[in-house]
Formats: sequence, structure tokens, C-alpha cells
Amino acid sequence: MRTLKSLRLHIGVFGRMNVGKSSFLNRITGQNISIVSDIAGTTTDIVEKSMELLPIGPINFLDTAGVDDSSTLGSERIKKTLSILNRTDVAILICDYDGITDYEKNLIEKFTELNIPYCVVINKSDIGSISTNSLTEIENYTKNYLITSVLSDENFVFNFKKLLVSLLPEDFINSPQIVSDLVSAKSTVVLVIPIDKEAPKGRIILPQVQTLRELLDNNCISVVVKESELKEALDNMKVPPALVVTDSQAFKKVSEIVPEAIPLTSFSILFARLKGDLNAFINGVKAIDNLQDGDKVLILESCTHHPVEDDIGRVKIPRLLKQKIGKDLVIENFSGHDFPEIQDYKLIIHCGACMTNRKEVLSRILLANNAGIPITNYGITISYCLGILPRAVKSLQNKSL
Repeated sequence: MRTLKSLRLHIGVFGRMNVGKSSFLNRITGQNISIVSDIAGTTTDIVEKSMELLPIGPINFLDTAGVDDSSTLGSERIKKTLSILNRTDVAILICDYDGITDYEKNLIEKFTELNIPYCVVINKSDIGSISTNSLTEIENYTKNYLITSVLSDENFVFNFKKLLVSLLPEDFINSPQIVSDLVSAKSTVVLVIPIDKEAPKGRIILPQVQTLRELLDNNCISVVVKESELKEALDNMKVPPALVVTDSQAFKKVSEIVPEAIPLTSFSILFARLKGDLNAFINGVKAIDNLQDGDKVLILESCTHHPVEDDIGRVKIPRLLKQKIGKDLVIENFSGHDFPEIQDYKLIIHCGACMTNRKEVLSRILLANNAGIPITNYGITISYCLGILPRAVKSLQNKSL
């Protein structure tokens, strides 16, 4: 239950008003976490529930508002519901014995567009039967469906789990690795962790924690130092480390200290591979050289935080871009799970995505590609501006996800 939300399978629950979405979630979780009412449109916002669902493991359910709410407030609810698609790993589309309408068909088109595996739960079998024509229409879209009564079917939970297991994405079943596929067990890895204003007091940031834990799980020897002690640490080693991983903000200094023969990368680049598409980010960063005065660049963060004096997304990266190409760019920052309108931007620079799931990042890459807008991430951008990108990705490209 302590598994981070970003590492959980995100299951979105979608459908029209009053088809039983909240009843579905309450039955699966065994808790009354959603309001259930005969009044249509009771769910007004996204309801999230993290739980352990055997045999799948840690998951995060997203209970959404109805997609057929025609009220003024309802349009905002629908907009928020559709934004959840960008971080949905698996979609559950609930309808009743009336079958699917244009609302469901529109959702199915969006599932397909975003490569989201989905199933249809045909609810309320205790009070009505779906017609042959309606069932055939559903089967034209998917063979993954379940006819049931969420409230009264004794076998519902078992049958739903069985259906869900068949939909699980490959990268959830075979979880991608941060770094342990790059080094063998017992090898030494040096982690360079600066302690600056962005480091939380008494702690280190999440990507560093996760990388260190994975190395320990893989029986590697982990050496953790600040950049000021890196040279001394390397000089004291009888055998050179198999890999050095640095915080992107210390990339320049670390690259000058670490000999060329020792593989070097950054936490942010490791997470570009883990949470996104490394090759897409590498291709996207090349657009920096084509930027002109007045071009808009979107710096996209997955989480909200209080900016510090030398904030990486608001100060350091804009400064590096200025130094790299000398252009007067319009830099705009956006934080959170919602995805802004992007058609006016010439480049999108995504954060390391430690606080969101891989599906959200892949969805954003897909949306950017469809709009013809290059997208990259923090670590790739920093190493490119510093002229050390080829070295920083050399050990990863043959193993990219």
C-alpha cells in the first residue's frame, strides 16, 4: 500500500451518467468511496482510489464523471474526464443493457487513438437484457466484454479480474528497469547527488531514491557522493565503476571529472527511458538548433511545486537555451496532469516524470507527434546544450524501451 502512485497501474472507469460506474468501483474496492444515487450526474469530479488488487498488485482506480452531462458544469466535468485518458493504462467502459451510444463510441475512438487497452462492462443484467443487435455492435469493437450485474452478480469480481489480467500492458507485466539492465550484479555504480536548494531537507529526490534501491536489489555496490567529492572517490577506487549517474544540474562538472572510458549518464535520462521514449526525446531535442526569436517553448512538469531561486525548469533550462542558440525565446511553464493546447509551440521540454506514470508521458509524446511538435526532456536538453549528449546516452540506446 506504500507503492508510489506513479508506479501503480492506472485504471480509468468511464461511461454515461448513472450506468453504475461508482457502484462498480465500490464493489471492486469493497468500500463506499463513491457516492451512489439514482440521480444522474452524482459524480462531479475524479475520484481516485489506490489499492492492492490481487493478483495484479498495486493499482490506482480513476472514477470519472459521466460523458453525457449536457449542463454547463457538465462540460467542465467531461473535459476533466477526458484529460484522465492521458494517464490511463487500462480503460473500463461501463454501459447498461441499452448498449453503446455515440458517447461510448467516441470514447472507444479515443482509447484506440491513445493505444489504451479497454474492456466493456455491460451492467444491470439483473433488471434487463442486452439485445442481440446491441451486443453485436459491441463485439464489432471488442471481444473483451463482460455481461454482469455489479450489484448482484456473485462472480462479478472474479470475472472482472480475469478479464483485466488479459488486458494488462506488457510493460506492466514485465516492469521496465531504471538502471540494473545496464550493469551486472556486484559491479560498482557511482551516484552523484548534489545538495542544492532543490534538494528536500533531510532527504534526496525520488529518482535518486528509486535508482539507489534498484541497484541494491540487483546486488550492486553503490557509491553516493556529491560532485565536490567525486574525483576523490574515483581516485580511491581500485577498479573503475561500471557506470556513473549524475544529477543533470551537475552534468558539466561531472563530465569533466569522469574519464571518457567510464560510461556516464544522468537520472533524468534514465527516467526518459523508463517513463517515456528515449529515442523520441533524442530526436526532439535537435529542434533546439532551429528555434528563432519569438518562438514559444513549453516546459512541462508533471507535478506542482514551489519554484526555488534557481529552479531548473524556470531558470536553468531557459538560461542554457539562451547560451546555446542566443535567441530571444518565449518560455512558458505548465504544471500538473492536464495537457495544455500545444499548437503554438515549437518545442516541448518535459520534466523527468518521477511523479507520474509512463502512460501519461507516452500519451503526451503521442499528442506532440500528432501535432508535429518536437518533444524532449530535461536531462536530454541539458546534456545537449552542454555538448555531451552522445556520451550521456551511449550506454542506454541499445537497451532503450
